Amino acid sequence: MDRVGRRHGGFTTREPPMSSRPSEPIAMLRQAVKRRGAALALNGLDLDIRPGQCVALLGPNGAGKSTSVALLTGRLRPDAGTASLFGGDPRDVAARGRMGVMLQEAGLPRTLTVREQVELFRGYYRQPRPLDETLRLAGLEGLERRRCGALSGGQQRRVQFALAIAGRPDFLVLDEPTTGMDIDARRGLWIAVRAEIARGAAVLLTTHHLDEAEALADRIVVIDHGQVIADGTPEAIKSRVSGVAIRCRTRLSDAELSNLARVTGVSRDGGRVMLLTPSAPATLRELLARDETVDDLTVAGASLEDAVTRLVQAGAPAPTRQAEAA
Repeated sequence: MDRVGRRHGGFTTREPPMSSRPSEPIAMLRQAVKRRGAALALNGLDLDIRPGQCVALLGPNGAGKSTSVALLTGRLRPDAGTASLFGGDPRDVAARGRMGVMLQEAGLPRTLTVREQVELFRGYYRQPRPLDETLRLAGLEGLERRRCGALSGGQQRRVQFALAIAGRPDFLVLDEPTTGMDIDARRGLWIAVRAEIARGAAVLLTTHHLDEAEALADRIVVIDHGQVIADGTPEAIKSRVSGVAIRCRTRLSDAELSNLARVTGVSRDGGRVMLLTPSAPATLRELLARDETVDDLTVAGASLEDAVTRLVQAGAPAPTRQAEAA
């Protein structure tokens, strides 16, 4: 097992991140402002990513995640503030040559085979990763001769990952990388990403799969309305919400649920409700007393998804670095 985690009794524990060592950021936003028409996509956002560190950028749709990625990859320029990559302009050719990018929306030429497409992309870099190694890391062995137009959605995502790592990048940007992938492909990609982190690459990850963020990231940065509202380790982020999540189907309204004993947060996902509480017994007793039709009931410790949902709802201010370190 690499530095990201070791197995102990069937559970994975994360080692201290390399980012704890003194190092200059590879990629950085400082007081970045970006407007989309009359609206602010980013409103003075600060972000830095250091060698050997995986930062997961999380938040609701429209929070500013894609805009942040676009600034750091040089596809957009900030209206105010700064964006830097390897200490210079993200649009600089030399800087871009040290970066690998896997975006949500990226087409592949339908007539090229997988091998031809990866080989073509390797030619853009001075010291590319060997072709067979690139195909293996992306889980493409056995698909080399298939035309890209004949691939499934998940297989195309694997090709896009291969293109992102073909140049052995020092900065790897993964925007919703496992969308459309099956479980085995997701786990294979996670292993490959951990290997990139272990060799010292910086990784910026955006994902709607919070288990993915928790499995890979040393740091979680939650943004909303173009501003950072939380920044810390996965464990630090989870510790900011009450410790138990109750999920169920109930006929009670959100207002009624908010008034139940010890409830600190209420959210809905389809027809199911999630209650955050520091005391499951007290909340459950009152919930069942008020609604005997409660169904599909589960009780578990608050997850990273619960914490992010609660932070966004509360519009919580970002903790200071000193507070997180404590």
